[in-house]
Amino acid sequence: MLFKVFLAVLLVAVISASLFSCTQDGEIILASTTSTQDSGLFDVLIPAFEKASGYTVKVIAVGTGEAIKLGKKGEADVILVHSRNAEDQLVEEVYGINRKDVMHNDFIIVGPAADPATISGITVATDAFRAIAGSQSVFISRADDSGTNKKEISLWEKAGVKAEGEWYFETGQGMGETLKIADEKQGYTLTDRGTWLAQKSNFSLVELVQGDKALFNPYGVIAVNPEKHPDLKINYDGAMAFVNWITGDEGQKIIKEFGVEEFGQPLFYPDAIK
Repeated sequence: MLFKVFLAVLLVAVISASLFSCTQDGEIILASTTSTQDSGLFDVLIPAFEKASGYTVKVIAVGTGEAIKLGKKGEADVILVHSRNAEDQLVEEVYGINRKDVMHNDFIIVGPAADPATISGITVATDAFRAIAGSQSVFISRADDSGTNKKEISLWEKAGVKAEGEWYFETGQGMGETLKIADEKQGYTLTDRGTWLAQKSNFSLVELVQGDKALFNPYGVIAVNPEKHPDLKINYDGAMAFVNWITGDEGQKIIKEFGVEEFGQPLFYPDAIK
């Protein structure tokens, strides 16, 4: 009798462990930028991947810098970000592997229709930044180590401007919240086009500077290297399933078509399939 009870308990333990393992193996943690979330892209992309793959996805939407840190610490299985220098460094340090191009859009400088810095019509982004600083017009920075923030900082550096003073505000927030604050303060900010197109109807801000090659905004997907985290359960198989799917025919088709019907143009352009 005791032996039967022991077998029953053992069987329950084995089944429970098996179910737990399947649950864990069936979930991937994706650390990504707020732009993929705020633009609404993930509302379409993630359910399609889950249906196609059988995996479930837990999305952590943060700035690119934070997403890369999560990957480096083994707190994500895969990352989707937009800061090529930081991405390359992660791969060089072998914390990230199998990086692939996914898509691109561009950045835009938006601001109040009154345009106190008179940047409308300027075609070089650094010239616009100099004009904003020179007139001490309100500028709202994400200041969150995101890909957008990294681009903004690089533009200030190239413009030879030290961005500080009463005119320069730091939010520490994502793109959607930063646009909201810029609208409230009637200031300028740098935004990715995807978030802007998805949310611009909520604001009185207008597009002022765009088209400069310096405003190009590419995104890459990177699997986290499980060998860097032997004590953690990195779902490498799930990560690679996502990498291959988002850069494959179905994922790229969704990216290509996203936003076209609603906004008359795509919010992102696929890069994995030419």
